[in-house]
Amino acid sequence: MAKSKTVFVCSECGNESSKWLGKCPACNSWNSFYEQKIVESKNSSSKAKDLKSNIPQKLNSYEAKETIRTSTGFGELDRVLGGGLVKGSLVLLRWRTRNR
Repeated sequence: MAKSKTVFVCSECGNESSKWLGKCPACNSWNSFYEQKIVESKNSSSKAKDLKSNIPQKLNSYEAKETIRTSTGFGELDRVLGGGLVKGSLVLLRWRTRNR
């Protein structure tokens, strides 16, 4: 038996909410939410596939692929980042002055 669930989606940015909102908190557009029904099936074979992909792996069994890196111009920062910044990645830095 399939179970249905209702989700409200913003037509401007795709933000999802469990209830209808007048203003989207993500993109600030007004009256852009529409109702969408999601049908969840209780198919055991699909759950088994999902569980197989979530099996923990040892870190030493992971093979890293070579990625294109862009130098920051700071040698030590490039060394910490493994050679520079990777396109699409996010790096948070905390800047401290020495006069504290």
